[in-house]
Amino acid sequence: MQLLESLFKLKEHGTTVRTEVIAGFTTFLTMAYIILVNPLILSSTGMDLNAVFVATCLAAALGTAIMGLVANYPIALAPGMGLNAYFTFSVVKGMGLSWETALGAVFISGLVFLAVSLFKVREAIVNAIPQSLKFAISAGVGMFLAIIALKNAGVIAAHPATYLTLGNIHSPTTLLAIFGFFLIVALEYRKVPGSIIIGILVVTVLSIALGLSPFKGVVSPIPSMAPTFMQMDIQGALHAGLIGVIFVFFFVDLFDTTGTLVGVSHRAGLLDKDGKLPRLKRALMADSIAITAGAMMGTSSTTAYVESAAGTAVGGRTGLTAVVVALLFLAALWLSPLAATVPAYATAPALCYVAVLMARGLAEIEWNDLTESAPAVMTALAMPFTFSIADGIAFGFISYAVIKILAGRFADLKPAVLVIAALWVFKLAFFA
Repeated sequence: MQLLESLFKLKEHGTTVRTEVIAGFTTFLTMAYIILVNPLILSSTGMDLNAVFVATCLAAALGTAIMGLVANYPIALAPGMGLNAYFTFSVVKGMGLSWETALGAVFISGLVFLAVSLFKVREAIVNAIPQSLKFAISAGVGMFLAIIALKNAGVIAAHPATYLTLGNIHSPTTLLAIFGFFLIVALEYRKVPGSIIIGILVVTVLSIALGLSPFKGVVSPIPSMAPTFMQMDIQGALHAGLIGVIFVFFFVDLFDTTGTLVGVSHRAGLLDKDGKLPRLKRALMADSIAITAGAMMGTSSTTAYVESAAGTAVGGRTGLTAVVVALLFLAALWLSPLAATVPAYATAPALCYVAVLMARGLAEIEWNDLTESAPAVMTALAMPFTFSIADGIAFGFISYAVIKILAGRFADLKPAVLVIAALWVFKLAFFA
């Protein structure tokens, strides 16, 4: 007990071991869906599902443990939703690259993260980006997830004339997916811990009971990670055409993690009197290391999870909460058959619900200022309709810079925005 007190300063933060443990379990339950969803998304690239499952658990455990032990924050990390979709549907399937090359891009982005975190460049970049684009990127990634989820659920389908149309809503699997979404939202409204994972498991159980999918078990020995371990193709990722891919991995995770850190810490009362995060550099190092290590093990970028707010809501205030979450991710390593049992349409409701959460950013946009709202809308809409997070970010920065210039609002443009917009113009012009 003395060791825990010296490591986490429990009394100073007004908390106890019991409270921190409960907070850790609460956070884990709200984000445990990632151990089922992430392998399913990445395995569609050809990656071994069981190996990705192990990599997901280990990357989450590593990043969360560092966040708890080194930075002493009650914030958990895991492979990010949106980033795994970009990895799979934009980079591998969209660009026709191998998953090994995509992992190489993730690895390099992790090294870049490490460098900018060490030299405080990260905070400077975040502070320079317009708030409207930060909110729009979050909402756009949510919409991107939604269109993937609706397709996996069978709610929407391709159409030669209208591009998209209503799918076969009479299909039992589609109806189960729709029910799963309703269930998750209702449980979340009632503040039931673990609502997302409950929704996924209920749909999976009903699917098995109706004979729509096979049951592959719950517990087994830990699978081998050999099919994905150290398989990243760094040389292939350094090809000039992948500069934009590395940039997007870096850029999306930059805002995701930083925004989550600040948002969750604010709600937990962990910011200092100036509204800044103490030990920020240590916190930023946690996800930088986790991204790099995760790529080596075989998963897409790791990021801080906003679901950590569930743990702080029940009293989690120190890194002990994060350490509990890390231990639970390690315990989950024996659940690989369960991950293989879950069908894609059972995880679709979870993706739709995450999309709802991410769309909240649209409410924060300054709608009365067209020079702010128009680029934001372009950003958010471009992501799902071009089926590319990268293109959405490009549209956002380019339109923001051009509109501000044409409107005579030069003072609103920071040098970093102009540089990023110019880089995207260059990328689209020569490496589209």
